[in-house]
Amino acid sequence: MRLANVIQLGIKELRGLWRDPTMIVLIVYAFTAAVYAQAKVQPETLNKAPIAIVDEDRSPLSERIVGAFYPPYFTPPALITADEMDRRMDAGTDTFALDIPPNFQRDVLAGRTPAIQLNVDATRMTQAFSGAGYVQTIVSGEVAAFLARSQHTAPPAVDLALRVRFNADLTHTWFGAIMAVINSITMLALVLTGAALIREREHGTIEHLLVMPVTAAEIMASKIWSMGLVVLLAATGALLLVVQGLLHVPLQGSLALFLAASLLDIVCAATMGIALATVAASMPQFGLLVMLVLLPLQVLSGGMTPRESMPEIVQNLMLIAPNTHFVILAQAILFRGAGFDLVWPQFVALLAISAVLFAFALRRFRAFLR
Repeated sequence: MRLANVIQLGIKELRGLWRDPTMIVLIVYAFTAAVYAQAKVQPETLNKAPIAIVDEDRSPLSERIVGAFYPPYFTPPALITADEMDRRMDAGTDTFALDIPPNFQRDVLAGRTPAIQLNVDATRMTQAFSGAGYVQTIVSGEVAAFLARSQHTAPPAVDLALRVRFNADLTHTWFGAIMAVINSITMLALVLTGAALIREREHGTIEHLLVMPVTAAEIMASKIWSMGLVVLLAATGALLLVVQGLLHVPLQGSLALFLAASLLDIVCAATMGIALATVAASMPQFGLLVMLVLLPLQVLSGGMTPRESMPEIVQNLMLIAPNTHFVILAQAILFRGAGFDLVWPQFVALLAISAVLFAFALRRFRAFLR
């Protein structure tokens, strides 16, 4: 492999990418607007859910419950009558409607177990699933605090001291922003390299390469380093400008160490993109193959749900996927400030996977050129 050929072919790829406005827009969007949107819109997190309360008791306890609902989990509660509750739910004005019955405080102080009715609009699935638990926890906590204050009950014998590490305020924006950058690195590396090969086939320039004194390995290496450079620069800009600057997410570990890991993941994703491009006959077919390959890798890598919650066979099977190791070390570096002494097993795994994928993609590419 001659380094001069690899550099010149890589420069040619960069020029081709610059003349493709669609890909430029995709890169900019994936590392700016997509990162911001995924950080701010977390479907599993309750955020400003509209709630209405029917207070038929008008007691200090009911007023205490009404005052316990406030942003950012809920909007300020709307005090309505029982006749308005169904109409507002039918109109979609409220996601939750809480009905506090008459004589609620009197029954609580008398030791009875009065019931509070909670109506939930289940068409808003993401808020309905988690919001009902929030409402139950808030009401139970306020009732317990009211009883403890009014009856002077003794404090519990054991108190739980909760300490949250790495994200003390449990800010969901931190996780969403970092995972968006991680997913965009893998996606863009795969798409750009594969699209570059498809573009050459559609424009007829692949035949020009065949008559030049270059090898298949040189062509592959040029596509990997050129597209990898673009993805690395875009990821760095996203981390510094969007994640740190706009979203104010602190990066605990070494940015250089994370970029080194990103480089290995880019090699893996780029070789997969070249292998898929040798199978696809056109850009639409390549897009379908990318969906079939990339989505399972991202969903099962541990970035959306913990790997420990998956079946054991899935955990073991995903160890051969580069996304799994990249997500593990990226979270360790950026969230927990881990150094190379802690994440070196993932580096070794990524290096081995990239070597195997490169050899496989090179074999496919040589067959494709023949």
